[in-house]
Amino acid sequence: PVRYIGNRSSGKMGFALAEEAANRGAIVQLVTGPVSLRTERSGIERTDVSSAAEMADACKQCSPHSDVVIMSAAVADYRPAAPAENKIKKKDGALEITLEATEDVLAWMGKNKPNGQLLVGFALETNDALANAQGKLERKNLDLIVLNTLADAGAGFGHDTNKVSIIGKGTKVDALPLLSKSDTARAILDHIETLL
Repeated sequence: PVRYIGNRSSGKMGFALAEEAANRGAIVQLVTGPVSLRTERSGIERTDVSSAAEMADACKQCSPHSDVVIMSAAVADYRPAAPAENKIKKKDGALEITLEATEDVLAWMGKNKPNGQLLVGFALETNDALANAQGKLERKNLDLIVLNTLADAGAGFGHDTNKVSIIGKGTKVDALPLLSKSDTARAILDHIETLL
């Protein structure tokens, strides 16, 4: 009830994508984890969640009725197998917490993708970046994957900028320069529009 396992994601990329899509006239269903960000444009319906399980449920509700699904959130791959009911007090020595896998929401969406829906995933990689992203694209039945790494200064978590590569099935890799997250969102939406 007190501490949790999280990650360094700020949510800025997802919010930039939601804002850009709404700016282009889309009706946006934004599902977000705990962030301090706000949406500025009309046309965005926001659902706040606090766990990977809640995010899975919310996304499963939205996705069957969506023309385009963009999954940019850094959803936890693992959670504590037995969450504590009371605060875990500090003791001498090590603490071991057994983890269990969370549901792979993106894989579920790829398996249950309606005809004509465009599914876009994100991959933040720390090694073998291109191969790992291309593998994820195929395994999860995605139409596009957006790759970024922590190797590039100004990219990844917590920045107002990002440096990504957009990868489609059977297409060349479109490596973008370091851009603001708003400009990155515009480039991603431009790619998506070419596939619609």
